[in-house]
Amino acid sequence: MERLLGDYLEIYLKSINMCKVKSEDVQPYMTTLAGPGTPAEPANRAAEDSIIQQALFIVRSRLNITSYNLTNPSATRTFLELELLGEKDEHFCCLFLDSRNRLIKFERVFHGTIDGASVFPRVVVRRALEWNAAGVILAHNHPSGVAEASEADKRITRRLKEALALVDIKVLDSMIVGSEGSFSFAEKGLL
Repeated sequence: MERLLGDYLEIYLKSINMCKVKSEDVQPYMTTLAGPGTPAEPANRAAEDSIIQQALFIVRSRLNITSYNLTNPSATRTFLELELLGEKDEHFCCLFLDSRNRLIKFERVFHGTIDGASVFPRVVVRRALEWNAAGVILAHNHPSGVAEASEADKRITRRLKEALALVDIKVLDSMIVGSEGSFSFAEKGLL
């Protein structure tokens, strides 16, 4: 887990050209409570998860994520992987953007179970209007690890795109994040 966080920090920081950080620079700060090379026991896992959440909070605050420009699909993918990888349940999220594609707010709008989350278009539209968003990037994770779009994923993306279009809010992408990779509707021409 510590190596994964170090790798994501390195990718994340490089992707937004803030600074260059190598995994080995982050490693000393991410020592496991179980000791080097020892698999984490359940009691230690919770403590490690807490450390990881604290580290992500520090990274976000130092990088001023609220002014983060999400015009680069690679940077968006990295941001979402940092947020969603490792979740045991499905989370449906929205990245609400201003007219220049700068992040206004990242929000976990719906929380589901291991194989799905109920998504209600009226709630997504309401949240987008409350944040005065000009655009939205939809995202969710697949706890199974497989980042492929199901027919249900395609249907809800179409419904959300239609609902948001009624109030002049663009859906720029819909992304699925899994441990085996990620899937972008925009890159696959499905938007």
